[in-house]
Amino acid sequence: MCFPVAAFRLILPATHANQRHAEPAPMSNTDGTGTIAPSDALKIDEGRLAEYLRGVLPAAAGAMRLKLFSHGQSNPTYFVEFDDAAYVVRKQPPGELLPSAHAVDREHRVQKALHAQGFPVARQFHYCDDRSVVGTPFYVMEKMEGRVFTDSSLPGCSPEERRAMYLNMTETLALLHSYDPEAIGLGDYGRPGSYYERQFRRWSRNFLETKTQDIPEMDKLIEWLPQHMPAGDESRIAHGDYRVGNVMFHPTEPRVVAVFDWEISTLGHPLSDLAYLCILYFTRSDEFFGIRDKDRAALGIPPYEEIIEHYRISAGRPDTVTDAHMVHAMFRFAAILDGVRARGLAGNAASEDAAEVGAQGLALARRAWEVVEARGGA
Repeated sequence: MCFPVAAFRLILPATHANQRHAEPAPMSNTDGTGTIAPSDALKIDEGRLAEYLRGVLPAAAGAMRLKLFSHGQSNPTYFVEFDDAAYVVRKQPPGELLPSAHAVDREHRVQKALHAQGFPVARQFHYCDDRSVVGTPFYVMEKMEGRVFTDSSLPGCSPEERRAMYLNMTETLALLHSYDPEAIGLGDYGRPGSYYERQFRRWSRNFLETKTQDIPEMDKLIEWLPQHMPAGDESRIAHGDYRVGNVMFHPTEPRVVAVFDWEISTLGHPLSDLAYLCILYFTRSDEFFGIRDKDRAALGIPPYEEIIEHYRISAGRPDTVTDAHMVHAMFRFAAILDGVRARGLAGNAASEDAAEVGAQGLALARRAWEVVEARGGA
């Protein structure tokens, strides 16, 4: 039996389920659905928001109650509840932002397109670019029901369930990559081709512009990666942050019911998402909830090799993830995490422990360089 680490239920309109947004999670083993009162930096005009939502959402009636989801580092995400309805509101953070960052309009668009295909994402209700409401653009989506784990070992579950959950999470990723972007209205969602090179340029530039500490391994990786880019030039919908903490599992069944945090999704190479998912096999539990130091066999978690082969078969691919894919994925994540730390130090991150989470970027860079060294540095 798998006990609901993060299960909850609300009374909602017939078209609603219960949702929770999940982003880079804080360094604790608590569930991924907790809410807190917003910090001063993340407070919004609740009266103005309530008035606006009552005007655009027919089920939003009566007084509004608002809480901030405690887990998540990027775009502040709020749970808003009315007398007979509940929603999730996700907005840009306050403060000065990098030009391409925190694109909530893109998050809304990709989820709307995927929901229409039957892919497990939250239903999208409304997008607003009027900054007078909450200070930034935002969108409103359904509130899903299920379990979000901030611990990749999936505490409370049996070995059989953990195995099924990991395999289903892999199958869900293969399903995402099965869609033709053009056919579902996302042909212009990003630039096709040269994904690995473009991602390297983007995240190395972002890291150098906002770096909060000297990380020698990042300097080495910035020199090494241009000569060792993964092969392939496919273009599918790439989530960009696909991992245990960004999916919601059914309350009692070992299957994914929602995928969250589409902020850095784009057109990209499918194997980049698979490599990113597999980072947890290279990191310890104190390094952003890896499972390297866990007894995976006892837990029932499939080996790394089985996950990449299961994806290959599910996706019908002839190729799979290589060391170059893993190094690229860990470098990219290290840059993302240091950016989280920068926002935390600036005081405009979505949760108060952003500095602690962002410090994990150092660990990710070291793990990436370990892979390089293991192959002789070539």
